[in-house]
Amino acid sequence: MAVSDATGVKVALIDDDSGLLTVLERRFDALRWERQLLDGPRTAADLAELRLHALIVNPALTGSDYVEMVGRELPGLALLVVSAPAPVADRVRGLRAGADDWITKPCHPEDLIARVQAVLRRRRAVGLSAADDAIIAAELAIRPDRFDAYVDERSAGLSRREFELLRELAAADGRVLEREEIYSRVWGYTMARGDRSVDVFVRKVRQKLERVSPHWRYLHTHFGVGYRFAPEPADPAALDGAPPPEFATL
Repeated sequence: MAVSDATGVKVALIDDDSGLLTVLERRFDALRWERQLLDGPRTAADLAELRLHALIVNPALTGSDYVEMVGRELPGLALLVVSAPAPVADRVRGLRAGADDWITKPCHPEDLIARVQAVLRRRRAVGLSAADDAIIAAELAIRPDRFDAYVDERSAGLSRREFELLRELAAADGRVLEREEIYSRVWGYTMARGDRSVDVFVRKVRQKLERVSPHWRYLHTHFGVGYRFAPEPADPAALDGAPPPEFATL
């Protein structure tokens, strides 16, 4: 669904912070955003019927499993978590499960709105740059319409952020992307010193691709620099005489 930063955004919130909600309502009105306050968790089917662009969730009201369910079942929905201070493990779990951002209370309403806009801009930019074309590399099909990668009909089971990382690398046409560039494109922020999120996510994507495509290696590490996407046989001798793999879009 096309959307601009200024108007036409449909947001739902699951929160009970009356002060924050009151200020957000005024700001949403000024931006001409449609908003809906939900009294509790809704099923993925119910959320899909609302045709939302973004969902803002307080895990204290929904449970952390709910964040994981939404990230898994509705990969096209921008998902932001707003919570009281939480352990790093909880925040990492939520982000890895598919949350686009995690904001700690107390937070300024303008900061929250700016983060929603940033997530929507990233999603729109990815959509415009790659449209809905699948990227075909060796036996792997990277499918933007499903936010996942497939070998035949076997899914790699990528989370939304894992998919975004894979597509950014695959769209680079074999060029090495530095860690900082990957982080900026996928997370939307400047990478903090010592942050290993890119390395963690690359490892997870690599493991999932190896499960569905064990005879090929797609993600390659350039130590001290970053990562490169290129299909290469895991055992070159096994593919002697075969034509080299090519990239294609469908």
